[in-house]
Amino acid sequence: MTALENPARRADGPGRPPRRVPFPVVDEVSRHCLQEAEPETVHIEVHLPGTLDEDRLRAAFGEALHRHPRILVREARGPWYRRRYEWELTEGPDVEVVTFPRPAPGGLERARERALRDAPPLTASPPVRLEVVTGPEAGGAGSVLVLTINHTALDGPACLRVLATAAELYGGRDNAPAAPPTRAPAAPAPGAATDLPSPWATPARVAQGSPEPAPRARPRPGAAGPVPGNGLLVAELPVPRRPKGAPFTVNDQLMVATALMIAHWNREHGAPPKPLRITMPVDDRPRDMSMPIGNGTRLVEVPFGAAELTPLLDAGATPERIHALLRRTSDRTRALKALSRPQLGHGATLLTAPVLPVTLRAAVTRGLRRAAAPWTSTTLLSNIGRIPYALDFGDAGAATAVWFSAPARMPRGLTVTTASTAGRLHLALRWSRTLLGPGDGARLRDLFERYLHTTEEESGR
Repeated sequence: MTALENPARRADGPGRPPRRVPFPVVDEVSRHCLQEAEPETVHIEVHLPGTLDEDRLRAAFGEALHRHPRILVREARGPWYRRRYEWELTEGPDVEVVTFPRPAPGGLERARERALRDAPPLTASPPVRLEVVTGPEAGGAGSVLVLTINHTALDGPACLRVLATAAELYGGRDNAPAAPPTRAPAAPAPGAATDLPSPWATPARVAQGSPEPAPRARPRPGAAGPVPGNGLLVAELPVPRRPKGAPFTVNDQLMVATALMIAHWNREHGAPPKPLRITMPVDDRPRDMSMPIGNGTRLVEVPFGAAELTPLLDAGATPERIHALLRRTSDRTRALKALSRPQLGHGATLLTAPVLPVTLRAAVTRGLRRAAAPWTSTTLLSNIGRIPYALDFGDAGAATAVWFSAPARMPRGLTVTTASTAGRLHLALRWSRTLLGPGDGARLRDLFERYLHTTEEESGR
């Protein structure tokens, strides 16, 4: 039975308690490792050309929550010796989910900061917040929807499915998902499974940049060093070209660009060459109304050897070398996606078995996470791909841009999230402020764009 297939249960008779669902593996591990300094939030930002009516949007989003009742959850209370965390499924929201902050200069930037800093509490249903920024503060759009998700409860694609339902209810237009792109079949290249770096080698870390201290945001007077939390940079780029029927996908191009970006960054900052491992979420769920709501992606790690990245930096990124790396990356991602394994691996499944009380399992999980920090992957690349929904809000228009960002707590300290809408690639770089600063984010964006263009040059030959 998978994490999202656990049955809910309800007591019989009058005054029966809310239905309860045991925490799936992903939710429990996230719950064990929560940190106030770097909250586990997912940020989604949807730009619309028109303005939204407050009452209609609240009604539409509220109805969408009821059509996807698995989002209406809060953490159930329980004694310290309980063997599972449980979600309570509620009949409706405990709090007002949709808010329209008063227009003010810098409104969109402050909404983004809240999305990175303030996680919706797990004790109130649903663990989602939707802010609507309008007017000149919306960054040139008529309206910007800023969704903040507590990642312990659900992920970005699941919340986007709920938002697509709300768009259809608001605008009365079809928001059925488009058919996913198909990948051309190809036989794996010889040696694809044998030329990988050792899984026991500690991967490269993103080299320390120049974090900028923020004295007014110090957690205590006189505290030294950078302020904790996450920083964010969003950018709009062209979707990289690739010939029809190419053996690699846009996702492979993004993976190669991310690997070369970090290898170049680390070289600039004096870090010795080391293998990289990039975590990649894989989501096999349907995008229609039957989509399971929750944390439904499984994580795989794509390895890159230092010897195959270092020669490709700067002038070494010739079309022939880029083509060879794209082919190897394609073979690796194809093989990893085909593997059948639990969402976080067999170790996490064993660790969350309800044998000991959750308080004891939490202590063990946090200890193991600290011990395993040197073997944590270098970064996470989450490619949402082409947004499958029109997100058409009727008279407010359809989405012109959609950005996502994933948590970027240490020891990774950097995540790369991409999505495409209306033929444009929307890139979000999110970092731990203890590792990088805004200037570092801008430099990483430039490097990503540069190396993504090299994959495009190759694919356009």
